Amino acid sequence: LPEARGAPLVLLYLLGLRALAQVSHRQLLSRPPAADGPRDFSASRARGYLDNITAIGPRTVGSPENEVLAVNYLLEQIRGIERESTDAHKISVDIQRPTGSFSIDFLGGFTSYYANITNVVVKLEPRNGAEHAVLSNCHFDSVPNTPGASDDAVSCAVMLEILNTLSKSSESLQHAVIFLFNGAEENILQASHGFITQHEWAKSIRAFINLEAAGVGGKELVFQTGPENPWLVQAYVVAAKHPFASVVAQEIFQSGIIPADTDFRIYRDFGNVPGIDLAFIENGYIYHTEYDTSDRILTDSIQRAGDNILAVLKYLATSEKLAKSFEYRHGNVVFFDIFGLFVLAYPARVGTIMNYITAAVAFFYLSKKVLQPKPRAVHNLKKLLTAFSLTLTSWMCTLVAVLMVAIFVSIIGRALSWYTHFYVSVSLYGTAAAAKLILVHMLAKKFFYKNVNEQYLGDVFFDASLMIWSIALAVMTQLGLCSAFICTLWVAFPLLTKLMIHKEFSQKGATIKFIVMYMLGMFVPYLYMLYLSWTVFEMFTPVMGRSGSEIPPDMVLAGFIVIFTMILSSYFINFIYLVKSTKTTLVTLTTVFVVTLILVCSGIFFPYSSDAANPKPKRIFLQHTSRRFHDLDGNVVKSDSGIWINGFDYNGISHITPHVPEINDTIRTPCEEQAPFCGLPWILPVDFMFRFVRALLYLSTSLQSRAAVAVSHTSRILRAKMWTPVSVPAGPSHMSLYVRPRAGSALSRWSLGDGMPVASLGGDYFVFYSRGLHAAPWHFWVELTAPEKDSDGIVSLAIAAHYFFGEDQKSPQLYALLERFPNWTFSSGWSCTYDLFVF
Repeated sequence: LPEARGAPLVLLYLLGLRALAQVSHRQLLSRPPAADGPRDFSASRARGYLDNITAIGPRTVGSPENEVLAVNYLLEQIRGIERESTDAHKISVDIQRPTGSFSIDFLGGFTSYYANITNVVVKLEPRNGAEHAVLSNCHFDSVPNTPGASDDAVSCAVMLEILNTLSKSSESLQHAVIFLFNGAEENILQASHGFITQHEWAKSIRAFINLEAAGVGGKELVFQTGPENPWLVQAYVVAAKHPFASVVAQEIFQSGIIPADTDFRIYRDFGNVPGIDLAFIENGYIYHTEYDTSDRILTDSIQRAGDNILAVLKYLATSEKLAKSFEYRHGNVVFFDIFGLFVLAYPARVGTIMNYITAAVAFFYLSKKVLQPKPRAVHNLKKLLTAFSLTLTSWMCTLVAVLMVAIFVSIIGRALSWYTHFYVSVSLYGTAAAAKLILVHMLAKKFFYKNVNEQYLGDVFFDASLMIWSIALAVMTQLGLCSAFICTLWVAFPLLTKLMIHKEFSQKGATIKFIVMYMLGMFVPYLYMLYLSWTVFEMFTPVMGRSGSEIPPDMVLAGFIVIFTMILSSYFINFIYLVKSTKTTLVTLTTVFVVTLILVCSGIFFPYSSDAANPKPKRIFLQHTSRRFHDLDGNVVKSDSGIWINGFDYNGISHITPHVPEINDTIRTPCEEQAPFCGLPWILPVDFMFRFVRALLYLSTSLQSRAAVAVSHTSRILRAKMWTPVSVPAGPSHMSLYVRPRAGSALSRWSLGDGMPVASLGGDYFVFYSRGLHAAPWHFWVELTAPEKDSDGIVSLAIAAHYFFGEDQKSPQLYALLERFPNWTFSSGWSCTYDLFVF
C-alpha cells in the first residue's frame, strides 16, 4: 500500500474525528433547548436574579455584602415567590446562623471552625406536610475581590427560578424540596456542615443535588454521584433533558488530582446522604477571578441548567424511592453520556460481568490465533509477545522523550506557553509523541523485521494492541474502576472489526476497501475517546494556571497528551508496518515539532491574555503582612512588615519582574524554621504546593498594619499534660491558627473538630477560622503531653488575621503596587497580621 494511501489517510481520519468531537462539544452540548412548547423554567427571569446578586459585588463571608445585602435580596425574592404560590404548596423560610467545627483531609488536612455564618433555607412542601425531602444546594458567597457569577450566583439564581416555578404549579409534590442558599462554601464548605449537622430540617433529607462551578457557563457536568445509590443516576438519566455526565470525571475528581472540593463531600461524609454533584466546567481560566461576571454566562446555559435541575428535582420529589433511599444503596454505577444526546447507565456489577466476558472473549481469540497451526504455536506466541513488548517499549520511549522536552521547556522559563494558545501544546507535544512512536516502529520494521511479510506484521501488531487493551480491561475491572468501560469499547469494537474483515487482513497488499472498513469499525471508540479527551483537557488546562509551583505544568499536560496519543495510535500502529514508507509523515511531524519548539523557545507564545472577550489571566496574591514574634515571656523579639507575593502558577513572578523591577529574586523571604508554616500567613495549608522558594517573595515596606490580634491564655499542668485554654478576641472574619508542639511535646486533644487533632502534611496543625457578623470571641483549649523540662516552652502557637474587606483591606502601599501590575494579571490583595507566641 503506497504511503499516499496509508498514513495520510489515517491522519485525515483522526483529524476528521477530532473535528466531529469538537462539534459534539460546541454544538450538540451547547445547542439551545428545543422550542416546542411553553417552558416551565424562565432563563430570562433567572438572569435577572443573577444580575442583581452579582451587582452587590464580592460577597466574602463576614462582609455586609454577604451577610446583609445578599441575604436581604434572597429573602425579598423568596417572600415575593411565597405570595404568588398556589394553595397546593406550603413555603417555610428559616435563617440559620450556625457555629461549629470539623476536620477534613482536603488540601493536606486541617480543622475548620466557623461562628455565626449564614444559611437561607427554604422548604417547599405539600400543604399537609411531608416526611421526606430532597435538597437543592447552592452558595451565594464568593471568594474575595470577585463577583462570583458562575461560582455560584448563577446556581442560586437557577434555584430561585425553580422555586418560583414549582410554587406556581397546581400539582402537589409527594415529598418536600428544601432549597439551601448557603453563605459560606468558599470558606471550605462550612455552611453546608452547619446545615446538615445542626438544622432540624436536615433529618428529613434523603437525597441532594449540589450546584457548583469549576468554570464559567457552558453545560453543567455531572461529575459525582452516590455514594452507591444507582437509582439517583437513573433519576438523572430519565429526567434530565440535556444530559452531560461522566463516571470518568467522577473518578478523576475523587482521586484528588484536581485541588478542589464541593459541598458534596460534607453531605456525603457528615450527613450520610447520597446526591448528585453538577458543575459548569467551560472556561475555567476566569474561575475565581474578577472576570467571572454575569454577562459571560449565556442565557442558553442558564436555560439548560434550569431545565435539567427542575426536571430532576420534580422527578425525585415524586419518586417512591426517595422515601426508602437507603434500601436502594447497592453498589456503584457506570454512567456516561453519548455526545450530549443521552446517558448510558448500568450497575457496576453488571459492568464487571460485561468487562470480564469481553476480556475473556479477546483472550480466547488470541489463544486461538497463537495455537493454530499447533506446530507453530511457540513461534506465534513468541511473535505476539515480541510485538507486545515492542509496543510497550515504543510507548515508554515516547513518554520519556516528550517529558524531556517538557522539562527542557520548563527549565528555560517557557512553561505554560500553551496556556492561552492550546494548539501549541498539540503542535509541540502531540507531534513529538506521534513522531517518536512512528520512528521506533519504523526502525523496528527496517532492522528487526527486515524480511518479514508486511501483512503478517500488521496482523500481529493489531493482536498485540488487542492484548494490551484486554489486560488493561481486566486490571481496571479488578481494581473496581468504573472507567473500565472505556477499555471495553477498545476491545469489543476492534475485535468485531477484525472478525468482519479478517480476509482483507490476510490479503497481500491492503486496499482502500480494507482501510474504509477498518476505519468504520473503529469509528465509535475513536470518536468517543476524542470526545472524552476534549472534556478532560477543557477541565485540566485551566487548572494548570492555579496549581502552584510544585509540579511543572508542562510535564503534566505533556503526559496527558502522550497518554491520549498512545491510546489513539494503538490500533493504527499496524499501519506503520502495512505502508511502504512513513518517511514523509515522519518528516512532516518532525518539522512541525521543531518549528513549534523554536517558536516556544523564542518566547513568541506569551502564556497570558488580557483579551476582553476571552481573558486568560495570571493569578497573583499579595498580602501586606505585619509580623510579630514573641518569646516565652511574651516579649516581642522580632517584628517586620512587608508585602508577601505569591504567583499561583509554575512561572512564579518571572513575568512580573519586567513590569515591577523591585519584585525579583533578591527579596526572597527566608523560612522562619522555629515557626509553624515558616512564619508566613497562609490562609489555607497549601504550602506543599509552593515548596520552590522562588514563588514565595517578601517585599519590605515601612508601614505597619493598623490591625492586630491579641491572644490570652492560662495554663494548668496535671502530671505530664498541659491543658491550655486560649481566647482570641473578636478579630476579622477570617483567621488562620497554626500550632506546633515543641521538642519533647505532643498535641493530644483539643476542643476543635471531633477532639482529635489532625496534622497537615508538614506536621504542623492548621485551623481555619471564619465568622459572620457579631461573633463572640473565639475560645478553645489544647492539651499537650509535656516534657519534664520545658525551659524553651511546650508549644508554638501563631495566628494570622486576614482582612478581606473594609477599610483595613488594602494599605496605600498595597494599592500603589497593585496599580503597577500588568492588565493580563488578576491581582488579589489584602492586609493581614501574623503573631507567634510560645507557651
